[in-house]
Amino acid sequence: MTTSTFNKDSIKIVASDLDGTLLAPNHQLSPFTKQTLTELHQQGYTFIFATGRHHVDVAGIREIAGIPAYMITSNGARVHDQNDQLMYSQNVPQNLVQAVVDVVRQDPNIFIHMYQNEDWLLDREDEMLAKFHSESGFSYKRFEADKAPSEGIAKVFFTHPEHDHEHLVTFEKKLRDTFGDKLNIAFSTPWCLEVMAAEVSKGHALEAVAKSLNLALDNCVAFGDGMNDVEMLDMAGHGLIMATSHEKVMQALPNNPVIGSHADDAVAHFLKDNLL
Repeated sequence: MTTSTFNKDSIKIVASDLDGTLLAPNHQLSPFTKQTLTELHQQGYTFIFATGRHHVDVAGIREIAGIPAYMITSNGARVHDQNDQLMYSQNVPQNLVQAVVDVVRQDPNIFIHMYQNEDWLLDREDEMLAKFHSESGFSYKRFEADKAPSEGIAKVFFTHPEHDHEHLVTFEKKLRDTFGDKLNIAFSTPWCLEVMAAEVSKGHALEAVAKSLNLALDNCVAFGDGMNDVEMLDMAGHGLIMATSHEKVMQALPNNPVIGSHADDAVAHFLKDNLL
């Protein structure tokens, strides 16, 4: 697929990742992007925020955007409709949660996070990460890594304070070796390794939203930059990759067109030029 084959008339749904894609480098919506989302809504398109973030966090961003939108969150483990009703929920199997945490918690440098129902849990204080979510006001609660809760866990994820991707890759391999196809393991950013139930992906969540609207994946255009976006970008009728994406994303989707950077509002410019 190339941008020259972009069929505007078939598109009814626009889905976009947030960090590194729709949001500016300061993790906020630029005025130009907000205006573009407003025009999309006014022209009858359905918009979907499709992100690894927690739904409480994304609801705050949606409010700032000022449009009704579906929310695919926790990489597809949760889907909420435009009225905040939960449409879809898939948790990490309870019997695997502590085992996943145990693989990583031997390394004292790595932060261990979990999204549990309405809460974000973290095994220790992290002021840098709190700033990351300052716009939405969503903050973490503490939990003990040797006694991890196991009910209602949308995802478990791991971050490295120095953003050491290769160090996290060693744990990606350990988790894959330990759990095989029992879990979906993917990087959302090079410094954030995420673990969901096996059948969870943004692509499958996008398909569920499209079906609920009596539409197909061919009616969707999607934007993303992370390995957790690959299924969605592959399954959508048009999947567009950010120029700032990790090389593994480019390698996984060699035929998908590449647009500019989130620093230049590339998603909004593409929509303005090709859809509006």
